[in-house]
Amino acid sequence: QVQLVESGGGLVQAGGSLRLSCVASGRTFSTLAIGWFRQPPGKEREFVATLDWFGYSTNYADSVKGRFTISRDNAKNTVYLRMNDLKPEDTAVYYCAARSTFNGGLWRPWESDYWGQGTQVSVSS
Repeated sequence: QVQLVESGGGLVQAGGSLRLSCVASGRTFSTLAIGWFRQPPGKEREFVATLDWFGYSTNYADSVKGRFTISRDNAKNTVYLRMNDLKPEDTAVYYCAARSTFNGGLWRPWESDYWGQGTQVSVSS
């Protein structure tokens, strides 16, 4: 199985930047697609970005395009989410997720095979 642990969240002013990390354990991790999701206060969990480990392709929610970047470091078993020009509406608990079968496109939260515990990102105005 796979275990995911997020880190890097915190409090930042609007316009600032933050980088989240998701460290994975398990020898099968390299075969999995990775996604970032977030859950704003009082709302349901929503898609942020995905990365196809086989095709090296990425996909982003419209709300974060041009500001967020998903990437990975296989040697460290780590996936990153670089967040630039943060806005108050980006405030949420951010989760990384893994999925054994994914060819890109829409990824619903309930389709994830593994979840991290989440890390809080708060953006002040």
